[in-house]
Amino acid sequence: MARKAKQAAKRRPTAKKPAKKAAPKKPAPAVLKDGRPGRMWWPGLAPYMTVRDGQSCIEFYARAFGFETYGEVMRGDDGQVQHASMRLHEAAIMFGPPESSMGLQPQAPGTLDSLSLYVYVPDVDALHARAQRGGATVVQPPADQFWRDRTAVYKDPEGYHWTFATHLG
Repeated sequence: MARKAKQAAKRRPTAKKPAKKAAPKKPAPAVLKDGRPGRMWWPGLAPYMTVRDGQSCIEFYARAFGFETYGEVMRGDDGQVQHASMRLHEAAIMFGPPESSMGLQPQAPGTLDSLSLYVYVPDVDALHARAQRGGATVVQPPADQFWRDRTAVYKDPEGYHWTFATHLG
């Protein structure tokens, strides 16, 4: 009989502390305290570019530079991109056509650049190979700079100037 009692005791679950109830998850705030959207990750600074063809830009930035769309691509009744957001690591860009770009105009062909979008990536040489395959115009192939970044510079089909960099330490 003692043997059966021992076996039964082994099978019985031991009393445990009651599990703490998880606090109900609060939905992310629509707007963070610093003004950024709270429903998704977004950096504090994201350039907005005015483009002629949003769909072509989505395809080019993905193919040549590895950007991915983020959030909803907003389209007009005609199916044309009116607003798109894309991310690459911690970098983010937004773009749309002139009619939805707060009065901004696309980069004029043949004008001098006054801005370069400077993006850090883990391996600028790998990005260079991808950018060439993806149709980016090479302005400067990868080169080590005195500030300890290895950079490569490109022009996209819309005329925007891009610098990609990997810090050398």
